[in-house]
Amino acid sequence: MNTGCGCSIKILAWVTIILLALLLTGLIIGPLGSKLLGVEAPSFLDIPKPHVQLPPEGIFHVASFTITNTLIASWLTILVLSGLFYTCTRKMKLVPGRAQNLAEVVVETLLNFVKSVAGENHARIIFPVVATIFLYVLTNAYLALLPFFGTVGISEHNGTFVPLLRSANTDINVPLSIALVSFVFVEYWGLRALGVFRYINSFFNLGQLRNGFVSLFKGKVRPAISGIGFGFINLFVGGLEVLSHFIRIISFTFRLFGNMTAGEILLLVVSFLIPFIASIPFYGLELLVGFLQAMIFAGLTLVFGVIAMAPHAEEPAHTSQ
Repeated sequence: MNTGCGCSIKILAWVTIILLALLLTGLIIGPLGSKLLGVEAPSFLDIPKPHVQLPPEGIFHVASFTITNTLIASWLTILVLSGLFYTCTRKMKLVPGRAQNLAEVVVETLLNFVKSVAGENHARIIFPVVATIFLYVLTNAYLALLPFFGTVGISEHNGTFVPLLRSANTDINVPLSIALVSFVFVEYWGLRALGVFRYINSFFNLGQLRNGFVSLFKGKVRPAISGIGFGFINLFVGGLEVLSHFIRIISFTFRLFGNMTAGEILLLVVSFLIPFIASIPFYGLELLVGFLQAMIFAGLTLVFGVIAMAPHAEEPAHTSQ
């Protein structure tokens, strides 16, 4: 036992020494160390400057449709998720194996999360959309951290390097499409749960305005002024509520796009300034950010869906005249 412990300590010591040596080497020969220390790095260790481009790059064309590197990355995400769940569930057994057990843990964890917010009645309705958004955004973020993203590509005639794969979350069209899906389903859930007229009435409560005009025709001036005034206020507030639903599309889109793009730029800059291993801690940070962004996107869709399906106003009481 002591011999094994001693070997582990030696291995750990050697690994630490190697990592420190790589960190020191990267600091010295990298652009940051070269400027500070005046050291000229060997030509074969020259590091190209990071190229940041917000619009996705086109790889090839199908008729008039451009296939971009972010679109290919999103297809890869779909293939990975489909392949994983097919592999895990193709031979379903009463006593699950490791792969099936992994899929069941993922699905059950997400379902319990949805149930804790939406309750038993609405969980099964909301769950497929929320789980799909979470897994899709998370897989997009994690696949983008693999080494062949941004490094394998083609060189154009003008010498520009075009990566074959780029994080799908850094293409504003992808977050926008997910935000639109979230918006459509939230409104659909509300209409399905409450009905068209009751759901619209949750935005525009016309009861006070109607009562105000009724009081006006009956000659009751004070109740009429109060009812009409508050009725128009309710209309204004309802308009703001409708506007807030559309603003969610913008906030969803730019939250995911901004965080993922900032993370990619951070990794590029750190890898350029201090090459080799200095970017490893930031990869860990991006793992956390990717999980949080997926959870936030899916969680907000869940919360907005629950709010849309809940009755917003009590039915007006019928009073005897």
